Amino acid sequence: MPFLLPNKRHILMKNNPNTIKNWLAKKKQQQRYRSHRITETPQQACMQIDGQSVLNFCSNDYLGLANHPDIISSFKKAADKFGVGSGSAHLISGHSKAHQALEEALADFTGRDRALLFSTGYMANIGVLDSLTERGDTIYADRLNHASLVDGALLSKASTKRYQHNDIHSLERQITAQHKKNLTNSNEIIVSDGVFSMDGDVANVAQLASLAKKYQTWLMIDDAHGFGTLGKTGGGLLQQENLRQADVPIMMATLGKAVGTSGAFIAGSEELIEYLIQTARSHIFTTAMPPAIASATLTSLEIIKKESWRREKLAVLITQFKQGAKQLGIELMPSDTAIQPILVGSSKKTVAISQQLLNKGLLVSAIRPPTVAKNTARLRITLSANHNKQMVEELLEKLSKVLMTV
Repeated sequence: MPFLLPNKRHILMKNNPNTIKNWLAKKKQQQRYRSHRITETPQQACMQIDGQSVLNFCSNDYLGLANHPDIISSFKKAADKFGVGSGSAHLISGHSKAHQALEEALADFTGRDRALLFSTGYMANIGVLDSLTERGDTIYADRLNHASLVDGALLSKASTKRYQHNDIHSLERQITAQHKKNLTNSNEIIVSDGVFSMDGDVANVAQLASLAKKYQTWLMIDDAHGFGTLGKTGGGLLQQENLRQADVPIMMATLGKAVGTSGAFIAGSEELIEYLIQTARSHIFTTAMPPAIASATLTSLEIIKKESWRREKLAVLITQFKQGAKQLGIELMPSDTAIQPILVGSSKKTVAISQQLLNKGLLVSAIRPPTVAKNTARLRITLSANHNKQMVEELLEKLSKVLMTV
């Protein structure tokens, strides 16, 4: 999800309020205007949003843990013990026993030496790329990488070479072209989403690992949408593909999606984590996440490991939706994950479909440029273990009817 930012130089020219007003009006005309929805209930399958009862098919709460009673209980107990805010950065006085226990648990869960907490996935990605690269270095990035990876590359001032989506040959051509320029002394890093957030497909991480070893480059995988849902115990895409720390030296994952809490982490070698503690500005210069969040996440990890039925149920619902869509003639983008997009093309048409579904009580996001490329607007349907077969049937039935009329 590259999400290209608007050209602020033109928007704010001469500090004229009309330039902003006109720009906003244009976004509305293009069906690209965004507004907050106000939720009145916890994150779950059936929600009250903007005063309307809806079936929610656009949440990243893939395992249905955001409102789990045991996780809520852990949060409350930790808040009683540690208070609400951490009060400081990790390196000052904000790193509690709960934070330390969570970092150790995440390292064990992912099979890596150490883990380091960040307040958000965005901060984790920009922190790592800014720490490991600088002007004169090279970042090789998949064209569909998340916006945080795009921005991290920009902040680092390294040269960014974007290869064609999931195309290992395109990537190798980029690397060999750089090496022909005798830039072998510079630092290089290959970076890719694990599960691509707007398409739902997965990176060929085994081939990326092989190429990284061949050319002796760093490899970083952002497994935000795979962690918790993929792998034997929910360890993510890398666990699913049996790739260890030696294969993928840098793993990032978020805690606000399948894990159901908030924050993110980087997992890797002892030396990498110690280096990031010294250099990652987005870890050093920010207040640590609340200790209660860390404690709640520890409980969530235990549930993910023990309750494999959540991943199994999610897989069943994904299969049901894909098979049902095929029977109804609904063309889906190629994905075997909880993210099941339908490519529409026109922003106007995508918004109209989304609104009609909302009128029928279904919340399905309309994803438009600049989040995705021009003329690739889509419905982004996400499934959760909180859904059931009847809910998926309702989604398919109403989706089929709306698509035939718009």
